[in-house]
Amino acid sequence: MSICTYLVKNGLTFDKSKSTKQSTSASSQVGGQTDPLQISEMRKRSYPGSNITIEETLAPEGNYNQYIASYRSDGLKIYGLLTVPQGDSPAGGWPAIIFNHGYIPPDQYQTTERYVAYVADFTRAGYVVFKPDFRGNGNSEGQPEGSYYSPGYTIDALNALSSIKKYPNVNPDKIGMWGHSMGGNVTLRSLVVSQDIKAAVIWGGVVGTYDDLLNNWSRKVPYVPSQREMALRNTNRANLLGKYGTPQTNPDFWHSIDPNYNLQYVQAPVQLDAGHSDEEVPWQFSQGLADRLKAAGKTVELYTYPGADHNISAPNFDSAMKNSLDFFNKYLKGDN
Repeated sequence: MSICTYLVKNGLTFDKSKSTKQSTSASSQVGGQTDPLQISEMRKRSYPGSNITIEETLAPEGNYNQYIASYRSDGLKIYGLLTVPQGDSPAGGWPAIIFNHGYIPPDQYQTTERYVAYVADFTRAGYVVFKPDFRGNGNSEGQPEGSYYSPGYTIDALNALSSIKKYPNVNPDKIGMWGHSMGGNVTLRSLVVSQDIKAAVIWGGVVGTYDDLLNNWSRKVPYVPSQREMALRNTNRANLLGKYGTPQTNPDFWHSIDPNYNLQYVQAPVQLDAGHSDEEVPWQFSQGLADRLKAAGKTVELYTYPGADHNISAPNFDSAMKNSLDFFNKYLKGDN
């Protein structure tokens, strides 16, 4: 089913020219104003991270150790799950993966819940994995601003990347990034900001254009954020719409904050994985991004899984995880 057919079937509209055309003139200033969410502004700032502090040592799992750790981002203390393979590291240090989690109600989020199987598979395969909790999630300081209308979560991910590069026995030149759902949006934005990401994988990613996110995103599963998060997210979105208008009335601004219109900055190979039965994020978002990356001359793989849900659960999980591990092994470890 094409993107157009999918959207028409669900009572939506889709302007293909607006979603696929690459902007080459998105300016840092739009109407004399700059915004911290603009890609040009995010590329100007620094993401120094910090040394990682071990806050709690957890029971080891199989062939790896695990910790609750913390680092600094924008002056905030951000917690995360750190998993480290046991044994001697390879020459140059372990490759590492920054793991960007999907949306979980921030006041319900816990560092050691969800994504256990994902993290375990990557770590058992010889990767240090660092899963930042993002500001306002769980015990992390700050407000849960979301990733679509605030740069905060991407700032946290990029500071996590800088922090893991400082961690003992990690190879700073072999850092990948993995993201699911909302975390896929964080990963895509990170890719157009930083050249330190050497390979990226996105599962069920919110990687549509802003026109898609504002006008073409229909969830079959209800989305009920907390009142605090809804207020912050709605305020951020309303502020952008109030200042700059809509993607239709002011495309230059919305292109300037949209990674999809700044794909010239992507340096890393990208793999996209999506389930055809995803009830939360249309798989066509991944298809559209794959098409745009190909048009921009970037290295991209797209895997879609008939019948798979938003999490690409069993019976598709094992094949999707193998695809992701093969991809990271190829581009981070140099396996053929």
